[in-house]
Parts: sequence; C-alpha cells; structure tokens
Amino acid sequence: MSATLDDSSTADAVWEALPITGQVQTWGDEIYFPIPVEAAEAPDAQATVDKGAVAYWPPGNALCLFWGPTPMSRGDEIRPASAVNVLGAIDGDPTVLGRVRNGTEIVVERE
Repeated sequence: MSATLDDSSTADAVWEALPITGQVQTWGDEIYFPIPVEAAEAPDAQATVDKGAVAYWPPGNALCLFWGPTPMSRGDEIRPASAVNVLGAIDGDPTVLGRVRNGTEIVVERE
C-alpha cells in the first residue's frame, strides 16, 4: 500500500529515516511499530484521527496506521492511546490493514 505524507517536520524526519523495517503490533484497528525517529509532540497533535491516518506517536517513537476504532475510542471515533502527530494519509482503502497480524514484519520505504 502507499501513503501520501504532509508537509511537516515530523513527516520530514520519518522520510529521512526510510527505509524502515519493523514488527507490527496491533491495538484495535491500528497497527504501530517503533521507528528510529525521535520527535516531540507537535503543537497540532491530535487526540482523534481520521480513518486512514498515518501518524507518529511521540511516547513510543512509533509509526501508527489507523483504519478504525481503538480500545480508547468512544463510539465510531478513532482515538490513539495519546495525542499523535498526523503526518499523512493512506492512499486507498486502509481497512485492508485488518488482515495484518501482530508480529508481522513491515517494510516502509520511499516510492
């Protein structure tokens, strides 16, 4: 799958760190994995995100991909464990991520 990154310092830091290989962890309709990027919580960090959001979670130095509710969500909202720096959006249908299992290796690279 592919994603489009925003113009932000966090997106730039992730872009510069690519390629990244990691082990996926799942949390509701979210996958996340640690990446070799350290970034502070952005002033516009979000407590809820849109379906298909690509985000950076500062407390875990993790890249997060969202396609639906998490254990923290109320109703249909998509709520990360804590505020995230949204840095882009998945191109296409993000619900295909529901097939990814805990521990699966993921490779994120430039296209």
